[in-house]
Amino acid sequence: MSRELEKPKILSVEPVARSRLFTIEAVDLVFSNGEQRVYERMRPSEREAVMIVPIIDNHLVLIQEYVVGLETYELGFPKGLIDAGESVFEAANRELKEEAGFGAEEMEALGKLTMAPSYFSSKMNVVVAENLYPEKLEGDEPEPLPVIRWPLDNLMALLDEPDFSEARNISALFLVREWLVKQQRLAY
Repeated sequence: MSRELEKPKILSVEPVARSRLFTIEAVDLVFSNGEQRVYERMRPSEREAVMIVPIIDNHLVLIQEYVVGLETYELGFPKGLIDAGESVFEAANRELKEEAGFGAEEMEALGKLTMAPSYFSSKMNVVVAENLYPEKLEGDEPEPLPVIRWPLDNLMALLDEPDFSEARNISALFLVREWLVKQQRLAY
């Protein structure tokens, strides 16, 4: 259990670099003990994202997508930003249709993840999707995404796949494993 700490006081926030996609800010802080520091962060956004863990016929549905940061293809779950006015589940269903070619009749929230919160404010909602049906929407992907089915009875072997390495995907895998165990659909 964590104890309540007094947050540092923000003295100023100034943009220090901009690109087409990102703004980096310098945040001048003073801590409760008087220490003063300047931190850098990506400009915070209120816009959240969603990652979908689709299940069909006792298989996970994964996609392969090019990731420019690693200059390779990564195996993972469909994901994307939540558009203005969309609920988490509406965004999840849209992204699932765009990236994997399925819609879902049932969805349940598994949790919310952050990534490198010292630098980013982004939040990823993880949703499990079931009772899938074929439906494809046009997305913003530059190429068709290969869809891979992975058997639930070999769930944790995904960790041995060299192209399944992104931390949010691994976190979602553990969240869905715990959910499946609680549903008594998977044993440890």
